[in-house]
Amino acid sequence: MMMPSIFGNNFVDDVFDDMFPFAGNYTAANYDLMKTDVKDAGDHYELEMEMPGVEKENIKAELKDGYLTVTAQQNTNKDEKDKQGNYIRRERYSGSCQRSFYVGESVKQEDLKAAFNNGILTVAVPKEVQKPVEEKQYITIE
Repeated sequence: MMMPSIFGNNFVDDVFDDMFPFAGNYTAANYDLMKTDVKDAGDHYELEMEMPGVEKENIKAELKDGYLTVTAQQNTNKDEKDKQGNYIRRERYSGSCQRSFYVGESVKQEDLKAAFNNGILTVAVPKEVQKPVEEKQYITIE
């Protein structure tokens, strides 16, 4: 079951998730973190990943075997008490998500440029240099 709607999820998603628990959690609420746009910027590609509520320290990017893998971790604690110190509500959430993109085996870590501003991670990935295809040379048979 998904988290209750007090975490910002849609009430309708909660209702449908309760009605069809075996259908999988493929509702819009699951895609709130790490929505990604890929833009062709001429000599490089630009990945823009939305990560609302994630702190910069909780984001990791790794380049291995031509794959760029971005991992984000989020911890939330909604602790509220009344004037006597009694709990009104105590809810905690901890989770992580991960996305991988094939960027090419010729891309090196020092080629990647990344910035994190206002909940959006931007990564510049250079385009792989296309090697010209050699024309086949045929020997003329006389």
